[in-house]
Amino acid sequence: MFAEELPAGYYAKATGQAEEFAESMNSLLFALGLAILIVYMLLASQFDSLLHPFTIMFALPPAMTGALLALFVTGYTINIMSVIGIILLFGLVTKNSILLVDLTIQKQESGLDREAALREACPIRLRPILMTAVSMIFGVLPVALAIGEGAEARAPMAVATAGGMTISTLLTLFLVPVVYAYMDRFGEKIRGKRDKHGRAETVAEEA
Repeated sequence: MFAEELPAGYYAKATGQAEEFAESMNSLLFALGLAILIVYMLLASQFDSLLHPFTIMFALPPAMTGALLALFVTGYTINIMSVIGIILLFGLVTKNSILLVDLTIQKQESGLDREAALREACPIRLRPILMTAVSMIFGVLPVALAIGEGAEARAPMAVATAGGMTISTLLTLFLVPVVYAYMDRFGEKIRGKRDKHGRAETVAEEA
């Protein structure tokens, strides 16, 4: 119907349930973007850094990729339930990255260099990250398999969560330490230039 040419002055518009669904999706996408912004602000406040929140949130693209891939493989579409699952997934994935980055920063503050801190933090955080991921995946598995009454409606949420958690956990254990090393090195360069500029201004004032 939408492909047909309409007379001048006429237009086609989806109403009813289609219109309500579009409004709900727009609201959920807005909530998703707002959640990412709030997470960044909280992480920047917690770590007193504008760079390390990007390190932590670098796990979100693999999570999104895994969720979309799982939905595609299982034949589900992006709907309200799957978007809710992705929002839930972002919170879980961010928590795993926080565990790793926070311990690495603690190790650096105790006197270790960047590489040594990563080598100590990664094995320590490996077990809790894997335990969280495995328990979450198996927890939503019955819903993803549509086992139980009414589970079919919630299956896309579980599929998105399980798929994103699987891919993100596997990639996060490798990507987050690498991104952390680059971000920390970049931060050192910025701090070095800032300190050098500050010392130059001090010398100029004394002269």
